Parts: sequence; C-alpha cells; structure tokens
Amino acid sequence: MHWAALIIAGGFEVFGVYNLKKVAMKQWNFLVFLILSFAVSFSLLSYAMTAIPMGTAYAVWTGIGTVGAAIVGMLLFNEAKDWKRLVCIALILCSAVGLKLIS
Repeated sequence: MHWAALIIAGGFEVFGVYNLKKVAMKQWNFLVFLILSFAVSFSLLSYAMTAIPMGTAYAVWTGIGTVGAAIVGMLLFNEAKDWKRLVCIALILCSAVGLKLIS
C-alpha cells in the first residue's frame, strides 16, 4: 500500500509540474490545481515514508516526477526529444526501479 501511495504521489507531482508550467504561461486558473496537486503529492509522500526509508521514498518520488515531467514536456510543450535526453531519462527510471527492488 505504501508503494502504491508513493507512485500515486509521483503522479500528482507530475500533474503539479504541468500546472506550474500553465501558471508560468500566465494561465492563472491552473493555480488551484497546482496547489491541490502538490498538497496531495506531499501528503501521499509523507504517508509512504512511514514504511519506506526516507532516502528511497524521496529518490523514487523525485524520479517519477523528473521522468514524468520530462515526458509531459516533450509530449505537450514540444520540448527536445533527442536520444541523449531519452537515455538520461531511462537511467533515472532504472535507478528508481533499482531502489524499489533493493528496499
């Protein structure tokens, strides 16, 4: 259950970063979603940390957020999709999976 909460928390972090980009583009109606998504994300992260070591939970949470935000940026905001960037994203994802396997 704690790992599920951590994965969902990472998803809400990605949604929060998406809303942050929208607010940065002066679309102020996304501000409420920004605040709510980060609040849910931090709450679920806090819950996950009750059973998962802090370093592992935080690394997996930020890994999900980093990979998710990069993918959202590429798909929705036309950010670069070159092979070097994709390899680095894959390394982050592999690291998060590795932490899950050894924890």
